[in-house]
Amino acid sequence: MVPVPNLLEFARNPVAYVARRWTPAQRTVERATLAALVLSVLIVVTGGVVRLTGSGLGCDTWPKCSGDSLIATPEMGLHGAIEFGNRLLTYVLCAAVGWAIIAVRSAKPYRRGLSRLAWWQFWLVVANGLLGGATVLLRLNPYTVAAHFLLASVLITVTTVTWLRAREGDGVPRPLAGARVRQLAAALTAVSVLLIVVGTMVTGSGPHAGDSSEVPRMGVDWETTARVHALLAWAVVALTVLLWLALRAADAPRSARVRTRDLFLVLLAQGVIGYVQYFTELPEALVAAHLLGSCLVWIATLRVLLSLRERGLPPVAGTGAAASVPAGRPAPAVFGL
Repeated sequence: MVPVPNLLEFARNPVAYVARRWTPAQRTVERATLAALVLSVLIVVTGGVVRLTGSGLGCDTWPKCSGDSLIATPEMGLHGAIEFGNRLLTYVLCAAVGWAIIAVRSAKPYRRGLSRLAWWQFWLVVANGLLGGATVLLRLNPYTVAAHFLLASVLITVTTVTWLRAREGDGVPRPLAGARVRQLAAALTAVSVLLIVVGTMVTGSGPHAGDSSEVPRMGVDWETTARVHALLAWAVVALTVLLWLALRAADAPRSARVRTRDLFLVLLAQGVIGYVQYFTELPEALVAAHLLGSCLVWIATLRVLLSLRERGLPPVAGTGAAASVPAGRPAPAVFGL
């Protein structure tokens, strides 16, 4: 006989209700956290498409699409459909984040730190949705547009860390490189953050700030800001090469060297796209590819940073302990794809 669900218990705490009745496999937890990461990148790219197609005010108010309609209407044309489609993708992202929250919470043994990271994703989605609404109501003020992207980058940070943490244990972090190497990685991360921030200024002062030429731009010189952005990009490349050489000289684990190599390759591709778009007067397709590249560069940077320490393997269901590594064998690269 099929048991009757306790609807009152479910209504009080649906996540806990599911967690008591379902134990996902480790692979399921990893896939759920990866799905949240992929959707957080996708919504950034589609947000860029909104800007690049001049659809920033396709829905001219918020939370409705217009003063008379909750959704886009045929009268709003393609711009309305693009803007409303981006808003709808937020619900898909919420579903992916919800799956990650439930999978992490239901895994056995319960990992409090990982669960908190998953819940942070939800609150960041809510905050970014509200900020996106404010951006529309403020008629695409370039500073709120920049803040909207930066908050989306924070979401990508949390989803990336959640995904990587889901693939490792909860032991005390053990450094896999010396202090100098870790300081170099920290400097690489800091310059990468600065690169992203200046990138928002390039966008906010350039021709693709959100809609038509009537949308206000940031009060900085676009050419100068673009050159500063390029210099920071070269600084990130230089730091990446130095870090790879330092890791090789220190005979660091192969996983850390591979992650650093991957970052270098992503940076090369991003640099080619950046210079081509600059000298071809910023075609929309290349700008969108550059936006995707910025997300991938940041994810690769975080992977490098977290590859310089290890916390063991994920806990084994029913034991609360991390899986052991057979004697005489090195620990597997828990940070790789």
